[in-house]
Amino acid sequence: MVAAKIHATAIIDAGAEIDSSVEIGAYSVIGPNVKIGAGTRVAGHVMINGPTTIGQNNHIFQYSSLGEAPQDKKYKDEPTLLEIGDNNTIREFCTFNRGTVQDKGITKIGNDNWVMAYVHIAHDCQVGNHTILANNSSLAGHVDIDDHAILGGFTLIHQFCKVGSHVITAVGSVVFKDIPPYVTAAGYDAKPHGINAEGLKRRGFSAESILQIKRAYKTLYRNGLTLDEAKAELVIMQETTPEIALFTDFLKLSTRGIVR
Repeated sequence: MVAAKIHATAIIDAGAEIDSSVEIGAYSVIGPNVKIGAGTRVAGHVMINGPTTIGQNNHIFQYSSLGEAPQDKKYKDEPTLLEIGDNNTIREFCTFNRGTVQDKGITKIGNDNWVMAYVHIAHDCQVGNHTILANNSSLAGHVDIDDHAILGGFTLIHQFCKVGSHVITAVGSVVFKDIPPYVTAAGYDAKPHGINAEGLKRRGFSAESILQIKRAYKTLYRNGLTLDEAKAELVIMQETTPEIALFTDFLKLSTRGIVR
């Protein structure tokens, strides 16, 4: 560790593994079994407990609590994990908890995520890459968030729910069921409101692909089909539009049912 990058008031456990390029601000506390990769910046008044692994070039803002024990009454001090990838921004007052042995044993956040203030990620959640979790979003335990999903401020996700790739939720949405890829969802409880067309344009989807995704959405939600009938139609559609495979693959894994 380079002393100039570690504030004199920070407390670093001897069992922590901190790359020499890491910056740690005033009054932060880094516990044992914590690993922090190159280029990561930890602001002041941050608490990181282990076992926790944090990758490279992350920016963790003040007053966040990472790697604390899960908020689960079944937890009995088992050595579960929190894993954070690379290039994530984690703003003020975020709380990420470790996993539980009853599930995956790990809470995992991928790469290039933008996590705004007061976001809570509970035990055993799996967050992909390039997501945006706006202020005060909360994930209950065992939630999966796929790549490029955007959660509007104060979105609440019920435990065991899955949120597909390229989904966007409105402010204050409360989600009790799975949200398929590409869908815009809003309300309490959340309902589908078309596809996230603007987000797809920004990510380089062609006009034709977006048109076909709209057709798939209508097949799933607007054509009066049962869910099984819609699934069969989507399998046919994906033969000419590969992007539809995100729908079909997601529906195979859905266990809570989808927003309707």
